[in-house]
Amino acid sequence: MPFCSGCGSQVSQQDVYCRNCGGRQPAPETPSAGEGISPRTASLLCYIPFVGWIAAIAVLAAERFRDDRTVRFHAFQGLYLFVAWLIVQWVISPLPFFHWGRGFRLDRFLELGLVGVSVFMMVKVGQGRTFSLPIVGELAEKSVAGN
Repeated sequence: MPFCSGCGSQVSQQDVYCRNCGGRQPAPETPSAGEGISPRTASLLCYIPFVGWIAAIAVLAAERFRDDRTVRFHAFQGLYLFVAWLIVQWVISPLPFFHWGRGFRLDRFLELGLVGVSVFMMVKVGQGRTFSLPIVGELAEKSVAGN
C-alpha cells in the first residue's frame, strides 16, 4: 500500500488526496508500450510471417527493450527476414525466367522457405534459444552492436 507524499500516512492507490493532511497524491504511472509483455514473447512476435515486421519495429522503438540485446537481435533478424521476403516479392517474382515448366515457380518455393525459417525461429525463441541465421543473423548482430 502506498504512502502520502506529504505526511507519510497510508493512502490507497485510488486516493487523489491524503485523508490525513489533504495533500494531492502523484498520479499513478501509466504503463509504457511493451510493459506487460515478456522479452521472450516480444522476440517471438518479431518472426510472425508477413506481419512480424510490425512487432519488430515496436520492439525497437520501445524504451523497455532499449538495453535488451537479445530481444533487439531478434527484432533486427525478423526485420531482415521480412526484407528477404520483400526482395522475393518485388524482385524475383516479376521476372518471367523464374517461372519454369508446368506451375513450378522459384519465387513460391523461396516464399515457402522463408515462412519455414520464420516458424523455425519462432520455435527456437519459444524454447529460449538464440539462433543466428546465416547472413541475416550476422546483419542483426551488427545492427545490435551499432546501437
